[in-house]
Amino acid sequence: MSGTRSPFQKAPATKGHAVIVSHGQPSDPGPAEAVLANFARQVAAVLPGWQVESATLAAPGALDRALKAVGPAPLIYPLFMTQGWFTGDALLERLDDQHARVLSPFGTDPGLPEMAARSLQATLRDTGWQAEETRLFIAAHGSGRSRNSARDTQRFARALAQLIHFNDLRVGFVEEAPFLADMAFDLGEKSICLPFFAAKGGHVIDDIPEALALAAFEGLVLEPIGCWEAAPALVARALQTEITAKVPA
Repeated sequence: MSGTRSPFQKAPATKGHAVIVSHGQPSDPGPAEAVLANFARQVAAVLPGWQVESATLAAPGALDRALKAVGPAPLIYPLFMTQGWFTGDALLERLDDQHARVLSPFGTDPGLPEMAARSLQATLRDTGWQAEETRLFIAAHGSGRSRNSARDTQRFARALAQLIHFNDLRVGFVEEAPFLADMAFDLGEKSICLPFFAAKGGHVIDDIPEALALAAFEGLVLEPIGCWEAAPALVARALQTEITAKVPA
């Protein structure tokens, strides 16, 4: 019959297999799982023909289910902001013998400062402010045990400063000095807080607002950078670049 698919026709081959992994929320893993699944769907929409799954490390069995769904040797994309124990030892141990390729975390993507600069320039246009008269405050996690978190955050800040010239650019941390409230103090009304986080978890919901209130911050607070509209496309580009680089010439 016309329009009937031949049973001998093969389904189109999947172009790539990937699992996007984040930390999640151990005390209540469901909501973070749902948010990450939605993010994975947005990434897949930019990568026709790909299978993109998601899993938070906090949700029991989630990573195993995602790995089973994508099959052998998938790409693993850590939706984390910096290199550290979770993106290294913890993740590799969970992957075991999957022959997976783990990419660099979202926050270390070399395209992230450019993405941030474009979005910040749009914010400046919306507010009518000039970069030269505006102060930027990057609120990040930090770590009391490893220098990696601060190192990667400061690297992002330096790259961003080369692309857009604010009157002042400060970085503060939740878990190490310089702390959030100390660096957010006396920034004035023309100031922007950029939460350097992959998702809207407890630090973004609780710690950052508390620190900003303590510092009497008067400026604009953005969504965490991992929630920005351009973020899924950045992840998709990293996945496509990785698989293209591994294809023999």
